[in-house]
Amino acid sequence: MPDQIILLNAPGDVTQFELQEQRVVPPAPGEITIRHEAIGTNFLDVYHRKGIYPLPAYPAVIGAEAAGFVEAVGADVVDFNVGDRVAYAGPPVGAYCSTRNIPAERAIRLPDGVSAKTAASSLLKGMTAYMLLTKTCQVRSGDSVLVHAAAGGLGSILVRWAKSLNATVIGTVSTPEKATLASACGADHLVVGREADVVAEVKRLTGGSGVDVAYDGIGGDMLLKSIRSVRAFGTAVTIGQAAGPIPPVAIEELRPGKALTHPSIMAWCADIDRYREAAKAAVRAMEIGIVCQIAAEYRMTEVARAHEEMEAGRSAGSILLVP
Repeated sequence: MPDQIILLNAPGDVTQFELQEQRVVPPAPGEITIRHEAIGTNFLDVYHRKGIYPLPAYPAVIGAEAAGFVEAVGADVVDFNVGDRVAYAGPPVGAYCSTRNIPAERAIRLPDGVSAKTAASSLLKGMTAYMLLTKTCQVRSGDSVLVHAAAGGLGSILVRWAKSLNATVIGTVSTPEKATLASACGADHLVVGREADVVAEVKRLTGGSGVDVAYDGIGGDMLLKSIRSVRAFGTAVTIGQAAGPIPPVAIEELRPGKALTHPSIMAWCADIDRYREAAKAAVRAMEIGIVCQIAAEYRMTEVARAHEEMEAGRSAGSILLVP
């Protein structure tokens, strides 16, 4: 089968995807060619596809992480050889393809115990968890955290990582089945159902005070509930809008002394030193089992189905594209 590339012709629904044969070019000096064995998908891809996060030009290739092996090495590259197992994540996007040339400094070597599929499903999410739990807020032993979509790709890694820091984790999930998965990840308490009173449950579970930090990738009206679930001088972190745009939040909602922050892993990764720090931390976490479940695998020809499944929220875990 010839190499393939998925083009996004314009912002919109999944009909804007077009599968084409990929023309492979040699790596430039300082670059390596990676033959993808697995391509990770993230809700970021949906935001790029819809134009919520606009891309510079179209047609475009989206996708922010993948893993495979080095197929060719450009001039001046000394740290990698053909056959090395590697992964990468972050900007610039462009992972929806069979092979890709990237700067060698953005490649992260994979240890023997971490498979390409595990790396492609967990690298960017692990990097995000590292940023959120150690940089955006420094979660310490004894802290309480609220994680929305606790059985999802990022949510499950946040739960596992927060538990490794000896935090108490309250998770929200939409179904009893997802509650079982989130419990297996280590969540101490779960709020189940889309209609659950999140604020009341969090306050009950924390003796009325609220959590130290809330991680909200749901968006919509949930962010206000997340802010109200945070204790005085705690932090609400908005990291996505899977349920839709976030309405304006009145500044009075932050009394007394609550903080609201909106970090970006893609902005974090734009700095090569921060990128490599987070990526190596994520790989170390994978080695001790801080990974997300692979919910489904699709061929590149099935990219539309993969996006539809991701948007529907039916799957617990990460969805892969497999060349």
